[in-house]
Amino acid sequence: MSDGLFLDLIKTQNMLKYLRIITFLFLSFSSSHAQHDIKDYQGNWEGTLPNVNSFNFSITIESLQSNTYNLTITNHESSVIRKLTSKTDDYIQISIDEKTHINVSLNSKATKLTGFITSGILMYHIELKKVKKNIFKGTWNPFMIDNLKSQSIFLSVESNEDGSFAIYPFFGDQRFTGTWCGFFVKKDNIVLFSDQKTGLNFRAALLGEKIRLEILLSDTVIAITDLSRSKTEWVWGVYDSSQTQSVNKPIQLDDGWITTRLQDFGMEPQHLIRMIDSINEKSLGNTHSVLIAKEGNLVFEAYFDEFNVNIPHDQRSASKSISSAMIGIAIDENIIESVNQKAYDCFPEEYKFTKDSLKGRIRIKDLLTMSSGLDAIDFGINRNSAASEDSYQSSTNWLKTVLEAPMINEPGTQAYYGSANPFLLGVCLNEQLEDSLELYMDQKLLAPLGISNYIIQTERTATTPYFGGGMYLTPRDMLKFGQLFLNEGQWKGKQIISKKWVKASFEKYLHLENVRDKNEYGYLWWHKTYIVKDNVIKSIEARGAGGQYIFVIPQLEAVIVITSGNFNEKFQQPEKILEDYILPAILD
Repeated sequence: MSDGLFLDLIKTQNMLKYLRIITFLFLSFSSSHAQHDIKDYQGNWEGTLPNVNSFNFSITIESLQSNTYNLTITNHESSVIRKLTSKTDDYIQISIDEKTHINVSLNSKATKLTGFITSGILMYHIELKKVKKNIFKGTWNPFMIDNLKSQSIFLSVESNEDGSFAIYPFFGDQRFTGTWCGFFVKKDNIVLFSDQKTGLNFRAALLGEKIRLEILLSDTVIAITDLSRSKTEWVWGVYDSSQTQSVNKPIQLDDGWITTRLQDFGMEPQHLIRMIDSINEKSLGNTHSVLIAKEGNLVFEAYFDEFNVNIPHDQRSASKSISSAMIGIAIDENIIESVNQKAYDCFPEEYKFTKDSLKGRIRIKDLLTMSSGLDAIDFGINRNSAASEDSYQSSTNWLKTVLEAPMINEPGTQAYYGSANPFLLGVCLNEQLEDSLELYMDQKLLAPLGISNYIIQTERTATTPYFGGGMYLTPRDMLKFGQLFLNEGQWKGKQIISKKWVKASFEKYLHLENVRDKNEYGYLWWHKTYIVKDNVIKSIEARGAGGQYIFVIPQLEAVIVITSGNFNEKFQQPEKILEDYILPAILD
């Protein structure tokens, strides 16, 4: 794109923006001369998005002279167009606004730019391929799904006695994990708020019998819709689906997996057919995917509720095991000394005032085994602990809140499950690195596994990956990670993690005192034993809330992945699926 054309586009974009604002304000004013009280709008509202592709963006970066770039982000209806200068000469680091940033670098063959677009608290891994000289193009969807299956959008307007209020948007396509909206501001009849998760902004005009809602990327409107009061209960997650599942050989893709028939490994398909029927009949409800790898081959793959092979799934705490792997890689590379290194050696200097004689004994190993001794318990005997997940994540300074929590026992003596422990591991590793933690994760683990379609959730600063959980991976890529550990740290003949670390990760160190089954625990890996047809099957597992599981079963040379949406109940349903259907299929 030439500079002249670029400037013309800027002028056109500004004019369209100006006309939209004038039209918007005119409608707001003409609807009523009196200011509307937010209490008059309390309740449920609903409407329809104009386009299922509203959140599918094309990104183009054109290299100009003097470290300057043309950036275009478009959904074919609206465009964000900027001429920006990189903050560094080493790679392209540009900011659209205070919430949205792009950090990419040229690969060794100069054929593509890889890196991240950070929007809100999410870091979306992106690849922009070279299409012309100095021009690179790729795609981005902040909702993490290929296209919306429902155009429905809902608003809940809540007004409080103290004058405060909140507006929460919900989307009919429940494959999107939802917004975390806040920063509500009302001026006259206009309400502004933003989604902390995706970084999208919202602008609502209160127009009497309707609410006109604009959704914005930075300051550019990407979708507009009118909402009216809901007359019936909201219905979502229901689509016209022709999705089917089978026990046939999975589709062969260029992703590193070799697909094979179940029967080639003596597996009995009847059990899996029963499983598919039970999921579709909702007796095993909210199961989103089931995948099985046997002896390094993908032998079974099924998706439900309109999920598919391309959609990264919320991992919740299952990504704690990935956090453990990153600590192992850092120890292999001598970035962290060993598991016996004191954690306070790695914390930022300004937080070392929290150190005392007991906290000073906390080791990296204690954080890996949930045995730091900090009152940092997510559930069980002390749900209201000072550094529980709800407590520290609602504070203004996560690290200060966690490190100021009292000690409840000596480090390394008792294990209590809690996300604050791996959160501290992320802080430790980030402090030791020269480059960013997300780039280190990509270069050392994810890219070597051929994983490119993923998202990393950050902690409160929105600058650093959160090691307590929150990545988004496709189920096939989850399966790769499990296979990596089954293969003692190898993928496709390349040693990515040392055998020593894999062995240490799978050891049994302590029992988790605050979980129902008192599971034995490794380095952020769960242990459980299943009894099926008099067979004792030992499984090492990555687990996440809602039913996100990676089962690694060495004695059967098998890895199983199950993703789910049971965030309020039945979060351990994947264990039942494994025990009642998958293990019988492998053992028969």
